[in-house]
Amino acid sequence: MCGIVGLFLKDDALEPHLGAMLTEMLITMTDRGPDSAGIAIYGDEAPGRAKFTVQSGTPAEDFAELDTDLSAALGDTVRMQVNATHAVLDCPAEKSEILRAALATLRPEIRMMSRGTTLEIYKEVGLPKDVADRFGLANMGGTHGIGHTRMATESAVTTMGAHPFNTGDDQCLVHNGSLSNHNSLRRRLRREGIHIETENDTEVGAAYLTWKMREGASLGAALESALDDLDGFFTFVVGTGDGFGVLRDPIACKPAVMAETDQYVAFGSEYRALVSLPGIETARVWEPEPATVYFWSRSATPTTTERAA
Repeated sequence: MCGIVGLFLKDDALEPHLGAMLTEMLITMTDRGPDSAGIAIYGDEAPGRAKFTVQSGTPAEDFAELDTDLSAALGDTVRMQVNATHAVLDCPAEKSEILRAALATLRPEIRMMSRGTTLEIYKEVGLPKDVADRFGLANMGGTHGIGHTRMATESAVTTMGAHPFNTGDDQCLVHNGSLSNHNSLRRRLRREGIHIETENDTEVGAAYLTWKMREGASLGAALESALDDLDGFFTFVVGTGDGFGVLRDPIACKPAVMAETDQYVAFGSEYRALVSLPGIETARVWEPEPATVYFWSRSATPTTTERAA
């Protein structure tokens, strides 16, 4: 049992409040998963720059002079902003792979949380309120984001086992449920060159979507394919640089509710996660259908792809 929240803003005036709105939604879901929590925030893009969010169990040691050391390795400026156990690094986009290699050499203990141009992921062990307070999530702005509070059932309680999982540029996923074929799929994806860090089945789901999109599929098509290729039960909420998508398996045994107004689209594992949102009393509220892909994009009209359960 886990709790998922998601928020896609249509009204630019709400962007400074994205983190505060998501944080309140996530805290409401605490009793669905008290062992760890995380939020993915899609915010400002720095043109021509690549962004990495990294985590360390010993940040005072690992982050000391890290930007200086990486700048020397790249022969170019690497900027760093430390936030508790996490730091956001950015570098010229054309040198992003050099930065990743240099980071693994210079600070092998550091873990990659996310990469892209707009995405930042913050996650740690602990209650959602404590995690949110540690990183100041309520003070963060952005265009859209997703969050997750976890009750571990299939793996240890660790930072790396917490959601969201990022396996492709500006792409991340949170999941409520359990995949039954994740071990065989993990082996296949690794043969395809997809990097997977943990034994968590959710990361396999994220990596699967990364692989399908690398092969040319849109997010909607990748989610549609997941209905054939992923066994088990799941509710996915997927973030991309352009928007977010929702998919429930054909049985749809995990709870889910959505709300839409002129200002936003919101997702919650339960309706109570949405009650503090502005205008919720007049929102269109519905339960997403089984085996149906929903996607909202900042550059296109909303998409719903229906499929027989």
